[in-house]
Amino acid sequence: MPEFLELLPPPEASKRWQEHITVQVKAEEVDSIRAIGRVTYEAVTAPHPLPSFARSTVDGYAVWAEDTYGASEALPAYLHVAGEVPMGKAPGFALSKGRCAFIHTGGMLPEGANAVVMVEHTQTVSQDEVEILRAAAPGENMLKPGEDVAEGQEVIPAGTRLRPAEIGGLMALGLTRVKVARKPRVGIISSGDEVVPPEGEIAPGQVRDVNAYTLSALVQELGGEPVLYGIIPDRAEPMQATAGKALEECDLVVITAGSSASARDLTAEVINTLGAPGVLVHGVDVRPGKPTILAVCNGKPVIGLPGNPVSALVIASIFVPPVVEALLGLRRSAPAPSVLARLTLNLASQAGREDWIPVRLLSEPEGYRAEPVFGKSNLIFTLARADGMIRIPADATGLHAGQMVEVWLA
Repeated sequence: MPEFLELLPPPEASKRWQEHITVQVKAEEVDSIRAIGRVTYEAVTAPHPLPSFARSTVDGYAVWAEDTYGASEALPAYLHVAGEVPMGKAPGFALSKGRCAFIHTGGMLPEGANAVVMVEHTQTVSQDEVEILRAAAPGENMLKPGEDVAEGQEVIPAGTRLRPAEIGGLMALGLTRVKVARKPRVGIISSGDEVVPPEGEIAPGQVRDVNAYTLSALVQELGGEPVLYGIIPDRAEPMQATAGKALEECDLVVITAGSSASARDLTAEVINTLGAPGVLVHGVDVRPGKPTILAVCNGKPVIGLPGNPVSALVIASIFVPPVVEALLGLRRSAPAPSVLARLTLNLASQAGREDWIPVRLLSEPEGYRAEPVFGKSNLIFTLARADGMIRIPADATGLHAGQMVEVWLA
């Protein structure tokens, strides 16, 4: 095991950790209507072209475009109206030269038509004749078969997180079931003799479990399935038994508390009994969250987080997302939402250490101001009162008031 609390920069720590993780993406099939936010396991291909027939994009008249060439308000073209295209049905007629058909948006173009003139560019002469006041080009105001997608075309790549647009596309193609990556199971273990469940009253010296629930929310937001294993006392035997069970049943195990330099902190010792190679990183040069443990046991990732709620959530937000995304087979991460803001106060930092500072955003005519929210790492409402976080990089000694900073939104 590396020397206890041998601090590594976050990127180096993450790289060392992920190099040892065996990623196995598992599949399941779900109803497309319930697949929002899920990640495709395999590429989706179109079983038929879309649209499957030539259709109008406006209300107007289906025409043979060449019949309208040169038409204007001063010198309109006159066409015979062959009929009206019924909605939801194929036209029962074809168009020959000099004829047109009234058509609604979404209607199927009759055979012989290759354009649609908008109704506002026409004038009715009689029941069976219309003036065309503007020329139409071939393909104007219509969709051709396969213009959106062709039959057999890959429409959604593997590893895509499904958004409302993709759900709509699946339905348009009649794909009511879709194969997606199974949600990675993330085992969450809280530890500490002083930690109790959040329901009910607490005795002097006790604190309610916060971390299990902030981490569960984070895992769900990422697309994983949190599995809570309860609160374990500060003893090796129950910790080892619970961690071993979680490792067997889950794809990633997160243990909170028990990672700092204390005689009662058994997390690293227990993790090293669960499988090789064990602890890879013990200590990350970041504030808050320095006493972080990153381990791999028999190919599965294990992370030991500080017990302080702010530290635990900040560190989990750095290291857990890339692992969950890998276990989902996610091809491309969505960019984290952020805004630029003007810092209101000077912030000092230690060179060589990465700092994350919660801030509140204040609106001003020129944009936003970022006001630091100060609080110790065991105060969860420090984060709850913040709109986001700013990062002081390891090669900086701080940030100065008035400087533009990037705020990563919570």
